Amino acid sequence: MKKTSRIPALILVSSPFFIALAILLSILYGAKEISALTAWQALTAFDENNVDHQIILTSRLPRVAAALLVGSFLAVAGAIMQGITRNYLASPSLMGVNDGSAFVITITLVFFPNLPNYQMIILSMIGSALGAGLVFGFGSLIKNGLSPVRLAIIGTVIGTFLSSIATAIAMYFQVSQTVSVWYNSKIHMVDPNLLWISIPFGVTGLLLALFASKAITIASLGEDIAIGLGLKTNLIKGISMLAVVLLTGTAVALVGKIAFVGLVIPHITKFIVGVDYRFVIPCSAVIGAVFLAVCDLASRFINFPFETPIGVVTAIIGVPFFLYLIRTRGGEKRA
Repeated sequence: MKKTSRIPALILVSSPFFIALAILLSILYGAKEISALTAWQALTAFDENNVDHQIILTSRLPRVAAALLVGSFLAVAGAIMQGITRNYLASPSLMGVNDGSAFVITITLVFFPNLPNYQMIILSMIGSALGAGLVFGFGSLIKNGLSPVRLAIIGTVIGTFLSSIATAIAMYFQVSQTVSVWYNSKIHMVDPNLLWISIPFGVTGLLLALFASKAITIASLGEDIAIGLGLKTNLIKGISMLAVVLLTGTAVALVGKIAFVGLVIPHITKFIVGVDYRFVIPCSAVIGAVFLAVCDLASRFINFPFETPIGVVTAIIGVPFFLYLIRTRGGEKRA
């Protein structure tokens, strides 16, 4: 169904309001409720002796900023993967990209625990490329291995394998508690310094995605059609996968593994705005950002006053959506 360009324009124009609302609610609500006046004073007249001011500036603001950034990064990464591979199940969490990042971060924490933050991000990106390479490599060796369902199975197996090795290494070197936060998401423990350092990497990935968006739309029509239209498919695939590695590696280095955002959000976005990736990518970034911020807010109240891991919240939404896609689309290979 063809979508009017007014819808993506409306989403983008209204996005500052929804992002501001998500930030406000995230600042005000949690285990300790904070008034709007206190929040304003913390931003305009910070008092280091005020506990509420400390909570806002050192915990809640970095936390919601991380949720917004990671939500946008993972959603765009998933949209790119679905468009380039024409696989409706493609996403960082199902194709081994997240697991590869977490695996390399585990190795880094065990053997090189004092690396600077920027090196941690770069190594996380290398892990993203490793995970994706293993999954698509094995998929290409198996008959029909690149079909959506089989590739998802291969991704799950490779991801479980990498996670198991990482867990065994972490237990042997007695750092399992430190490593566990990367596999269960540490969005509530985000490092503000790492947050600032991660922004240039993630923004570069978003800019690459926007640059390639028109070509991704053509690539999503199929290899033969794309080549017939003069598209340099290998170049576009390279740029696109570089964007995915930048976005996913940054997201995992920042908060650890969060599943299903990259699967669910691109489909919702395409349902709303159509299949033109010039609209899908920026709208996925906005919707993904707000979605993960809302999930983070919900995680604080599901088992109040205790926090539920944000991965549980995204799974509550993502698993039924995954099963719905399998039921309705089966083995069909189309973005």
